[in-house]
Amino acid sequence: MARTAIIGLLAAASLVAQGIVDLTRSPYAKLHPVPVKAVRLAGGFWEPRRQVNVEKSLPGMLELLEAHGIVDNFRRLSGRKQGPRQGPLYTDSDVYKWMEAAAFVLQSEDRPDLTSALDRLTDDIVAAQEPSGYLNTYYQDDRAKLRFTEMYRSHELYCLGHMLQAAIARYRADGNRRLLDAGIKFVNYLVSEFGPEKRPLLTGHPEFELAVIELYRVTGNKAYLDLAGYLLSGVERDRLKLSESQIAYMFSGKPFTSRPEFEGHAVRAMYAASGAADYYIETGDAAYRETLDRLWTDLTARKMYITGGVGSRSDGEAFGEAFELPNLAAYTESCAAIGNMFFNFRMLQATGESKYADVIERALYNGIDSGMSLDGTLYCYRNPLASTGEKIRNPWYDTTCCPPNLQRVLASLPGYFYSTNRDGLYVHLYDQSELTWKLEDGTPIRVRQDTKYPWDGSVTLAVSPEQPAEFTLFLRVPGWSRSTRITYPGGSVTAPAGKYYPIRRTWRPGDVVQIKFDSRPQLIASNPRLLENWRKAAVQRGPLVYCLEQQDQAGEKTPFDLSLTAQAKPFAEEFRKDLLGGVLVLKHVGLADSKPTMEQPLYEGIGASQATPTAPAELVFIPYYSWANRGASAMAVWIRLK
Repeated sequence: MARTAIIGLLAAASLVAQGIVDLTRSPYAKLHPVPVKAVRLAGGFWEPRRQVNVEKSLPGMLELLEAHGIVDNFRRLSGRKQGPRQGPLYTDSDVYKWMEAAAFVLQSEDRPDLTSALDRLTDDIVAAQEPSGYLNTYYQDDRAKLRFTEMYRSHELYCLGHMLQAAIARYRADGNRRLLDAGIKFVNYLVSEFGPEKRPLLTGHPEFELAVIELYRVTGNKAYLDLAGYLLSGVERDRLKLSESQIAYMFSGKPFTSRPEFEGHAVRAMYAASGAADYYIETGDAAYRETLDRLWTDLTARKMYITGGVGSRSDGEAFGEAFELPNLAAYTESCAAIGNMFFNFRMLQATGESKYADVIERALYNGIDSGMSLDGTLYCYRNPLASTGEKIRNPWYDTTCCPPNLQRVLASLPGYFYSTNRDGLYVHLYDQSELTWKLEDGTPIRVRQDTKYPWDGSVTLAVSPEQPAEFTLFLRVPGWSRSTRITYPGGSVTAPAGKYYPIRRTWRPGDVVQIKFDSRPQLIASNPRLLENWRKAAVQRGPLVYCLEQQDQAGEKTPFDLSLTAQAKPFAEEFRKDLLGGVLVLKHVGLADSKPTMEQPLYEGIGASQATPTAPAELVFIPYYSWANRGASAMAVWIRLK
């Protein structure tokens, strides 16, 4: 074989070995995620979602991006199309996110249709790039004089960040680096023109930081890591004359390490934290780790919904104060839940601590999965925890950030299931699947999961190294599992919740581990400071949060006319193949107000209120992610408790 061919094969093998984030050479990563290609999801919970994503969501969204002139924004700059630019100033990023999703699909399977689409889009994008490297369809032609003059709102680096992520995903899929070279050219332009001794630079909408650090991992060019550090340092506040309100909203413009809490625009904040976690993984800067821990505690103890959604205010798509988590008014943008997942995924790789995987699972199964309809054609921008029946799902938004973001999460999902380190293999998520990969000493290994998770708490793992090998299998025991039994060759144990349970032994091909999680339904209470949820409860079964939707209740009672009874009688469970793509329905004895709450007095004496007539009612709960798939309907997660 010719030397060039051998080099090409080695390069291709190296690309296949890279995870969603490539931490193989990151000095402060405790874990190293396996590649998307290493895990095949088949026959379980996520396979239908991913298939719909490939067959309907991705082609449908590309058609909409074309129909709304978003792709033409690139073509008009190269003279291939005529007409005015279409859409808000950040629409380039929507094309890039779609491309990243398509590239992640190619990391799992051969799809000539997506390869052709990516090639066509790349050709149009590269043709629009200026010789300097600059590329942004909004700040070209007549708006060129405004470049990098309104960075608090311009999204120039935000769009570039998504371009880089699309380019890296494509490069890792098949070695095609045409978009990657264009992205590098733009970043080199930034390095040459901006910095402490040059022109000031700011990411008004953080995203570029985590992308340019991943570019550093691809290329080894430390200038890219230094650029991220410069942006996170917030040193340009004075030169750019930023106001306090701008700094709070953007979550940039002052040192990241000075942040006491999450505030401002939720997506910006989560992406900034994700980039800062990447920076910590590369540098080990203790001030960053301290800040990340402080922010994580603020998020999970005071500002995160039970669904894993974040960002309570519609005004500014922002975080509220501590415990400001309204249900009907909840904004909880799909992109913010995705940002929560990205942040926790990086913290998981940095530390190996199960609490981060618990948040990933909570956000994924609830606040993220709710964002796309079951047929893959409608999307939620908001994901409230209660609704009076307004239309929540739409095929298109003028701000189209959420749909392709959801698509790239589903396309890359296999890459979140496992990680390795020198001690062995970590299992983060559970679904019917098969891992084909290697341990860090080079030993090939297969792990097959047989499970009906999340509908059933039983998981069987067949662990098969190519030859007997001593290593540790780290099994995540979710925090929600009150009692977990793990049985493996030579042992059986009740494992503590909220930790990875390590099994160190010499594993042989065909060894079997059986896990039994306690997935019985639980009534969940919120912190007393969440006044809106006072004397209310939510229902959770396994990783899934449940809700009441009006059309499932007898007489189509609204959820606001129903109450749970806190009796010891367990929930009845029924798996319905014919309902919402197949869901486990929960039923429980409750009460229905004889007079609808809409007809009750606005205020009345305590005694009269307590005497409101009620009648026994069977309450029917469905998984939160599946609501609003049968048309607009009233819904509630938090239910009155009597």
